[in-house]
Amino acid sequence: MTSRSCPDWPALMELAPDLQFKHYSIPEAQLPAEALMHLPQLRLDEIEICCDLEHNVFNPDHTDPAVVEALRQTHWYDLREWSTTGPGRGLQALDG
Repeated sequence: MTSRSCPDWPALMELAPDLQFKHYSIPEAQLPAEALMHLPQLRLDEIEICCDLEHNVFNPDHTDPAVVEALRQTHWYDLREWSTTGPGRGLQALDG
């Protein structure tokens, strides 16, 4: 599997210090079927997602808008949701 750290990792560490964002192709990320069924028109091997696979959190700023919308209909978290109203809220206060 080919993956690489997100170039915005310093800023992402401030928002979500417990997450590790990397860029993956859609097949590498093994997204849930309920998301993939909303993406039949896209060439999935040509699209990247910026995410933390372990915590199912994606960075919408580095992810194709169609993938972002498809993931919002699943158990995956948008980074902004994770850090404000989701499981990651308040972690900065605890860490800082």
